[in-house]
Amino acid sequence: MLQTKQLQFSYNRNQVMNFPDISLQKAEHWLLLGQSGSGKTTLLHLLGGLLSPTNGSIVIGDTEVGQLRSAALDRFRGKNIGIVFQKSHFVRALTIGENLALAQQLAGLKPNRERILELLERLNIADKYRLKPDRLSTGEQQRAAIARALVNHAPIILADEPTSALDDHNAQEVINLLEEQARAQGSTLLVVTHDKRLKDRFPNQIEL
Repeated sequence: MLQTKQLQFSYNRNQVMNFPDISLQKAEHWLLLGQSGSGKTTLLHLLGGLLSPTNGSIVIGDTEVGQLRSAALDRFRGKNIGIVFQKSHFVRALTIGENLALAQQLAGLKPNRERILELLERLNIADKYRLKPDRLSTGEQQRAAIARALVNHAPIILADEPTSALDDHNAQEVINLLEEQARAQGSTLLVVTHDKRLKDRFPNQIEL
């Protein structure tokens, strides 16, 4: 499903990050744990096609992500990779429903209102469909961000520090949501975090 080999990235010639080889299979749930500055967010951005590696390869299914460029990369990412960012990054001028429809369009898909409402219903925020992001609480925005990551049936879900600002109860609730929704559509889930509270939750782990 997702494999990396000899992956390296450099922001400048004096600092080269080397990452362990990764092999994630379909529908597996993984935790990538590392302290601040360990390169875990950089690795997530590489896996998500937001950065290009300096060396090495990232293969998703039968596609080497590093060989894709521009519009082809955008379409591939939109269809195959759902990312839950640490901050929601919604378009503030659009409603939640319109933001999710935009995610479908950017993947080259037709907006599917039924699919959007189905996801929002599963996440208990269907009543927020016509509201703009700033009308939602932080927790509701996070649920909407999970819906956006799932809306295109992406086989891979990447979550960047989804619990870092949450208390114990809400941290567990968000992880429950991510796992439940990834399981419901058979997606591979990778949670990237420095939050050691999650260490006992995931049997599959990568440490940086």
